[in-house]
Amino acid sequence: MQAEAFRRYVEPEIEVLLRVARTLAGTSDADDLVQETLVRAWRSMDRFDGRYPRAWLLTILRNTNMNMHRRQRPYTVDDVAAHPDARPAFGVDPPSTEDQVMAAFLPDDLERAVQSLDTKFRTVLLLVDVDQLTYAEAADALGVPVGTVMSRLSRARDRVRRHLRTNFKAPNVGRQR
Repeated sequence: MQAEAFRRYVEPEIEVLLRVARTLAGTSDADDLVQETLVRAWRSMDRFDGRYPRAWLLTILRNTNMNMHRRQRPYTVDDVAAHPDARPAFGVDPPSTEDQVMAAFLPDDLERAVQSLDTKFRTVLLLVDVDQLTYAEAADALGVPVGTVMSRLSRARDRVRRHLRTNFKAPNVGRQR
């Protein structure tokens, strides 16, 4: 019974879980996050009522992500300026695979516009526009109300548009001097 329920409710959602995990945790940690989410879903299948499997799984994913980061959270410095000789550990972080792929597919201006967003706006934009989650699913994944997702998405899109408009230079096509 548990295996059948898992096959029916969980397995069809694995691709969505992977997309959301990449957005929340990054490409390198996404597989581990989804694997831990699936283990937790398996353990709690007997308590799942069969309604809204995606929302249930996204909630497990969000909580698992928070727990995984809670364990690994480094000590932070309140004022970086107080440590002028500080350097990133092991030098500069190399670009992630996700960053390399996105750079190959997105025009430079759009990439800069998206990267210039604050994390909370960028995450919502990626979940809805790239990962194609509904507002409710994105809200479940982030643990915020649907209205917050809608507001952040609207602001993110507006900021990307403004960034692109200010950086867009129309070519001198057909102009005579």
